[in-house]
Amino acid sequence: QVQLVESGGGLVQAGGSLRLSCAASGRTFSSYAMGWFRQAPGKEREVVAGISWSASTYYADSVKGRFTISRDNAKNTVYLQMNSLKPEDTDVYYCAARKGSIVVPTTLYDYWGQGTQVTVSS
Repeated sequence: QVQLVESGGGLVQAGGSLRLSCAASGRTFSSYAMGWFRQAPGKEREVVAGISWSASTYYADSVKGRFTISRDNAKNTVYLQMNSLKPEDTDVYYCAARKGSIVVPTTLYDYWGQGTQVTVSS
């Protein structure tokens, strides 16, 4: 069992930055792939970024070049640095984990955090 808790969301103006954190429990954290997903009202949850145990990364085209995912295995924490934020980035952001490699489908992730709200104003 893995427990995930997100933090760092908030209200920011377009062009601004936020850093999200996901604190994870579990002694096998380093063997898990971690992902950040987002979901706006009335829309499907979509992948934002992922990172493997070996620090390989994946980014959705919509955030590539603006967001950076990283992990600190010693702290059992994954981060999402979000720069050049746009109003369309407004969503609830979720941290997720799975044992194995990075994958895109949300259904293949086993553990989810409670979500943290990110709101970007024009």
